[in-house]
Amino acid sequence: QVQLVESGGGLVQAGGSLRLSCAASGRTFSTYAMAWFRQAPGRDREFVARISRSGGRTYYSDSVKGRFTISRDNRKNTVYLQMNSLKPEDTAVYYCAADSADGNYYVQNTYDYWGQGTQVTVSS
Repeated sequence: QVQLVESGGGLVQAGGSLRLSCAASGRTFSTYAMAWFRQAPGRDREFVARISRSGGRTYYSDSVKGRFTISRDNRKNTVYLQMNSLKPEDTAVYYCAADSADGNYYVQNTYDYWGQGTQVTVSS
């Protein structure tokens, strides 16, 4: 079992930055690829970014590429999402997720564990 707890969300003006964190329980964090998804009101949950077990490979959605950076610290059992140049359309609840296998990284069903989410609101 892995428990994921997100933090770092909040209210920020357009153009600003936020850093999300996702802390994982357990001693097997490094065996999971990790990802961030988000869900805006009235919309489906969508893929944002993913990082491999070692941190050597990352993937991003086109909508955040060049603005967001995913990283991880396996010693701290934590994955991060640095979000820069935020836009109002980035407003959503952000979720972290853990994948024990190498499924399609943008598909929700690939992921075994999910956090409860953290709200990010970007004002114009």
